[in-house]
Amino acid sequence: MMPQRSKGAGWMLLAAVIALLLGWHFFSESTSALNDRDWAVSEDGVLEYKVSMPQYYLSPPEDDGNSTLSEIQFQSRDAKIAALLRIPQPKPDADGQNRSVPGIVLLPGATVSKEAEQKLARHLADLGYASITLDQRNLGGVDAKGDLQMFLRGEEPTEHKMVYDALAAAKIMRAQPEIDPEGIIYAGESNGGRFAIMACAQDPAAKGVLAISTCGYGTDAAIASQGVTDRDLIRFYRSIDPETYLSMIAPRPLIMIHSRNDTIIPYQMAEQTYARGMQPKSLHTVGCTRHGYCEEMSGATEEELKSMVL
Repeated sequence: MMPQRSKGAGWMLLAAVIALLLGWHFFSESTSALNDRDWAVSEDGVLEYKVSMPQYYLSPPEDDGNSTLSEIQFQSRDAKIAALLRIPQPKPDADGQNRSVPGIVLLPGATVSKEAEQKLARHLADLGYASITLDQRNLGGVDAKGDLQMFLRGEEPTEHKMVYDALAAAKIMRAQPEIDPEGIIYAGESNGGRFAIMACAQDPAAKGVLAISTCGYGTDAAIASQGVTDRDLIRFYRSIDPETYLSMIAPRPLIMIHSRNDTIIPYQMAEQTYARGMQPKSLHTVGCTRHGYCEEMSGATEEELKSMVL
């Protein structure tokens, strides 16, 4: 595993972004008014939210030997979000008091449920981290074309709401007595990694972000190469591109882990996104032949998470 310091959808998704930038240019006469309540997109295309503590239901915890697991349902924007809260077994300190543990907002990749993400969540519990794993809207899938139409009508796009969901989940974690409210980290795989970056950028109290098998969309490069000038198109596509938010992560660490043999997102795309990030940052390279978390990533995951909460 090779860390490279200072430094789901692959080439097809990037191409789709470029095509949409061009194909929907006829909306140039339409305007997108900034919402004056609790969400907005700046002139530079930066999404901003004012996040409230959500109402939530927490089921009684079940002990599975590794940790306790509770089901959560919470209200977020116009939807009820389902999640799983996993908390490691308590470890008393020298005075016999149970120590609070750091927590991770864990966002699965597209088509991956909260249950399917529990293998990684259990591993994180073994390392001493609580996690809240979301069933993301559309199971993490995105509809950039539909979201663009919503944005141009002045409506709140689903991809924006998915960022809000992650921020709301962090508030729920901070309210749990077993979890250190100052030890929250965002993490995600593939599409989930994109939303983790965007959410961490808007949560200045978070410790950092762990982005697994992910990349940005290269929107700025696409805009420049295709000569797109429509202000609202540019604002929208920048608002859903994690690369727009990389400078907002610092001085918290940006940690990326990617396989050089990734079957969905080519390694070069991760490198391009990583190059746009600011210090402190790390890119760890592994050799597994799959997309998403693999066992070869465990060492870097443990090392980097530990460094975030020291």
